[in-house]
Amino acid sequence: MTEREQQILAILRDEPLIAQQALADRLGISRPAVAGHIMNLTQKGHILGKGYVLARQQFVLVLGGANMDISGATERVLVAGDSNPGQIRCAPGGVARNVADNLARLGNDTRLITAVGDDLYGRSLLESTQKAGVDVQGCWVLAGESTSTYLSLHGPDGDMAVAVNDMRILERITPERLAANTDRVRHAAAMVVDCNLMPDALAWLFAQRQTTPVFVDCVSAFKCQRILPWLGQVHTLKVNRLEAQALCGSPVDTDESIEQAARWLHARGVQQVIVSLGERGVYWSDKDAGEGWQHALVAEVVSVTGAGDALMAGVVHGFLNHQTLPDAIPFAMGCAALTVTSALANHPSLSVVSVEQLLR
Repeated sequence: MTEREQQILAILRDEPLIAQQALADRLGISRPAVAGHIMNLTQKGHILGKGYVLARQQFVLVLGGANMDISGATERVLVAGDSNPGQIRCAPGGVARNVADNLARLGNDTRLITAVGDDLYGRSLLESTQKAGVDVQGCWVLAGESTSTYLSLHGPDGDMAVAVNDMRILERITPERLAANTDRVRHAAAMVVDCNLMPDALAWLFAQRQTTPVFVDCVSAFKCQRILPWLGQVHTLKVNRLEAQALCGSPVDTDESIEQAARWLHARGVQQVIVSLGERGVYWSDKDAGEGWQHALVAEVVSVTGAGDALMAGVVHGFLNHQTLPDAIPFAMGCAALTVTSALANHPSLSVVSVEQLLR
């Protein structure tokens, strides 16, 4: 769907009886051009009949951080307190934005809600995210604010050695701003949330979601504790060892303790738990469909940045296609494996076909 077609559908959802000339005037294009777009939307199945009866859409709503990622990588072991020769890259990032980007590349109708500054980084983030197929009309561009920036250093193995983030703009995602998205929250087929959101924003989302299943990415051991009051409303929770430990309050350093952490989370209402274990793969557990360990696929690692976000996107994609967690995990691991072969947080060739080819 083109950007113009997305604009027309957004207007038709609010005003299904609007005249074509009024639609043309609002968009600043000719009436014949509108007629052509309407015809294309009808042929694609988005418009079902007269009066612009719209097809019921299944979409996923993603809320959280969008960063400009600045990463430095060295071919030698990093030396603290010294200048390390290497390469520096600047690319779109942020957990929620990365997940949304991946979901759109996998063919899902994906809508992102985040905040960026009215600056070069912010405009670039929205443009690149939209080009991936994500609906960014719900994002806020805030004057006087700086777009979130994430600075990371990586050694020769691709693993992150240290990082600094400036994400103060996400404090501007408040319940008052979110209120305009109540219908989106309630009608989404799934909602993906990262713990970069402030506690009051999370409280509003869980209060408004009704029956919308919520997938949560914990982001960090510090920020994951923001989700503790809402565990009983979380459908799927993705954590690493440190995040699981921070939530449960006990060490998570053995296979047995990983399984115990999952049971602790299930007891508090979480339906599905995914524990990311880096090179080893993941441990997954569904309250009703069992548990298991899935090894990581062999891949030539360029950068591990974004691998967890690709994993989450693969799990959500499986859910949207009515797969159980055991069935969705191998595909999700394929998404992660493909992503680590790219220097970017989102592999530009990610698709259902490319992942299935990798799995074969």
